[in-house]
Amino acid sequence: MSETVKNKGWIVTFAGTGINLALGILYTWSIFKGAIEKSIKAGGDGAFNWDLVKLNDPYSVCCLVFAFSMILAGRVQDKFGPRITAFIGGILVGIGFLWTSQTTAYVSWILGFGVLVGAGIGFGYSSATPPALKWFPAAKTGLISGLVVSGFGLASVYIAPLSKLFLGAFGINTSMMIFGIAFIIIVCGLSTLLVNPHDGFVPGGATAASNNNAASKPNEFSPKTMMKTGTFWLIWLIYFIGAGAGLMVIGSVAGMAKASLGELAFIAVAIMAIGNAGGRIVAGVSSDKFGRKATLITLLLFQAVLMLVAIPLVSSSSTSAVLIVLLATFIGFNYGSNLSLFPSITKDYWGLKSFGMNYGIVFTAWGVGGFVMSRISQMLKTSTGSFTSSFVIAAILLVIGALLTAIAIKSPAKSA
Repeated sequence: MSETVKNKGWIVTFAGTGINLALGILYTWSIFKGAIEKSIKAGGDGAFNWDLVKLNDPYSVCCLVFAFSMILAGRVQDKFGPRITAFIGGILVGIGFLWTSQTTAYVSWILGFGVLVGAGIGFGYSSATPPALKWFPAAKTGLISGLVVSGFGLASVYIAPLSKLFLGAFGINTSMMIFGIAFIIIVCGLSTLLVNPHDGFVPGGATAASNNNAASKPNEFSPKTMMKTGTFWLIWLIYFIGAGAGLMVIGSVAGMAKASLGELAFIAVAIMAIGNAGGRIVAGVSSDKFGRKATLITLLLFQAVLMLVAIPLVSSSSTSAVLIVLLATFIGFNYGSNLSLFPSITKDYWGLKSFGMNYGIVFTAWGVGGFVMSRISQMLKTSTGSFTSSFVIAAILLVIGALLTAIAIKSPAKSA
């Protein structure tokens, strides 16, 4: 690759990472949820008046809309390019935050945060990874994918303390307004740097083209063809398990940490974000070196062990803050690995030509997993007063996911 091409590829990569750094505010929901819960319990004029069992609903709907909007966004990305797609995402996220800044109504938060912000995140997120992958050879797929999506995971490092600061100084509604304005400027601005390479471009030059063209054509699947393969449905199910187990913890981690950290519980959210981002990069690099399958099995089993370890740690009021933070970091690490492994898996199995829409379809597993698992977690927490049942269910599902990966998933060549 020439120096100019390398530089262009890295500019696109880091622009995508920057967009994800903004859109990753989704992972700070537990802090917003805490402020809403506090308002509900305090009552009074202008307070939130929600049923406590519905506290996770805007987050759950956001995850679901985010995932399914990736299909439309992927289609827009494939047809019109990443710039337009990311710009639309920035506008939608901004409008959603501005809407919630004007209301405490449950339905308005579902529509504003859940639907508009969710759709905006879907458009922004779907536009970040595909153009970056197209500038680099296959040997760097995991690394580039991990770097771009690490921004989404790393976002809570700055957004968590910033949210805490804004909530204390301005309250939740004004805080949402500030974030809305900021994200319109940031996401729409960075969208101008996203660009695909020219038609016929092959990473690595003419030699790579002559070596890779014949091999790559059989792996170019349309969305319709991809969905007819048994491998697609297995990968979808495994993604549902891996992402859902992580999202149910991420959405409530501040509440889990409150017993040990008190008002500093946001620290657990921020440090977990470091693990989340690190998991995306480490898993991406590891999968390039040791294979996607081996990396995925290892991380699913590790996540299952962490879920079981979490039971005595979270349920005890005497657990040290250090252990809570370590637990949050490792859970974030394992969850984050899914977000770099599955884009890479999608490219490996079904190619880059329809990658935007193909990965959008695969990504629905993330949304359904987040919606189902976070909803179940909140219901169990409300009825039992603890997260024990949630952790046990998640651990069992993660082991099943690892077994399915080991036994049923074939190599890309065989599955085609």
